[in-house]
Amino acid sequence: MPDLGPRGLLPRAEAIAAAARPGEQVEAFVVRSRETEVRVFDGDVESLSVAVTEGIGIRVVADGNGTGTGGRPGFAWAGSLEDDIASETLDDARDNAALAELDDWCALATPNELTMPAPVDFDLWREELLSVPETEKVERTLALERATLAADARVRGVEVAIYGDSATEVALASSTGVTAGSARTSCSISAVAMAGDDEETQTGYGFSAGRAFSDLDIDVAAGDAAERSTRLLGARQPRSQRLPVVLDPLVTRSFLALLGAALGGEAVLKGRSMFADRFPGEPLASEVVTLVDDPTLIESFGAAPYDSEGVPTRRTPLVERGTLAGFLHNIATGRRAGTGTTGSAVRGYTSLPDVGARALHLVPGARSPDALLATVPDAVYVQSVSGLHSGASPVSGDFSVGVEGLMVRGGALAEPVREATIASTLPRMLLEVVDVADDLTWLPGGTAGVTVLLAEMQLSGS
Repeated sequence: MPDLGPRGLLPRAEAIAAAARPGEQVEAFVVRSRETEVRVFDGDVESLSVAVTEGIGIRVVADGNGTGTGGRPGFAWAGSLEDDIASETLDDARDNAALAELDDWCALATPNELTMPAPVDFDLWREELLSVPETEKVERTLALERATLAADARVRGVEVAIYGDSATEVALASSTGVTAGSARTSCSISAVAMAGDDEETQTGYGFSAGRAFSDLDIDVAAGDAAERSTRLLGARQPRSQRLPVVLDPLVTRSFLALLGAALGGEAVLKGRSMFADRFPGEPLASEVVTLVDDPTLIESFGAAPYDSEGVPTRRTPLVERGTLAGFLHNIATGRRAGTGTTGSAVRGYTSLPDVGARALHLVPGARSPDALLATVPDAVYVQSVSGLHSGASPVSGDFSVGVEGLMVRGGALAEPVREATIASTLPRMLLEVVDVADDLTWLPGGTAGVTVLLAEMQLSGS
């Protein structure tokens, strides 16, 4: 079997694409990944899993009109890279295309769509991560649990300590002349501290992430988990009131993920977005809001030189100084919208390309979080939310979620609060943004967090 390392997958994809028949387009998307997860509780390893996955997804577009657009799409996938399996999968994709209806927007990327911009040349692969033995990963997780317990005397337990890593290699080739490949590694540790006693327990989350094992900082993860749990001790239900709201970076990240889904071209074109009736150039948010998806930032854990259709990634402004700048698109949605792709195709080998953000973030401001807090004499600092997925809709924009955090008194964090809710709409929230801090926080996934100040929101408590 040929080498299938970071540079070895592309020949396999090219061989499949070269089997295209006259009148059809063929694309091969090949993936190999290795993932490890360790979970620790009370000094013991609760679980240890190591999974190696490899597979191929093949798209066939048949009966095209000769212009590079339109055709009958077929797709099939297999969890193997063996030659005979790949050949059978290509036959299955052809059979599915024969049964499909004509799709005017269906086509693969062409070289003409790859001329701008040039792909970013950066190294996202850390070979040393693959050489770390599982025993060392287990010890790092156990050490995180011990460090979290030792970080503060009020921490009486750790709900869970987790280590996770992944090493993923991707290659794509098509009969239209597109080739692309990338390889990346990432790893993280996280802990949930439990502070209090038999009368009260508060939890707090801390993490550290990087591309190499040596990037992980136990003290940072343990310290954050301990601080976020202990500062909620004694929390009480606040009185209902309207007041400014400060969002913790982890909370901002959750709301941005909803916005990213609503700004995807697929959702907008199908009317399944709160922004379906909005157009670039319209005011959408306050002037301090600039929202960008930029997978060319190497510090983002979603960084990639190419999207999942082989199109070079790029910085895509979605909101610029409060004005709607555009939407995220893959090849099909970009053609349908008449704007072209933004290099925002996402997929696994078992699925067709979708649209999604890889490095969505608010452009940070100039103030530190403490300086931002100092601008509001009275507010509520939201440290975490609950019920976001059930209480918020990227279609209507309405949300009502449970919150816990701390009151802000005299421009500083004060007494903790819980059993409260905030309710509004995401479009209204964008208009209420007063300031964005400078603490841009990259987390595993496609969205970053940052401290944000909102002018006013309804806090419902007692």
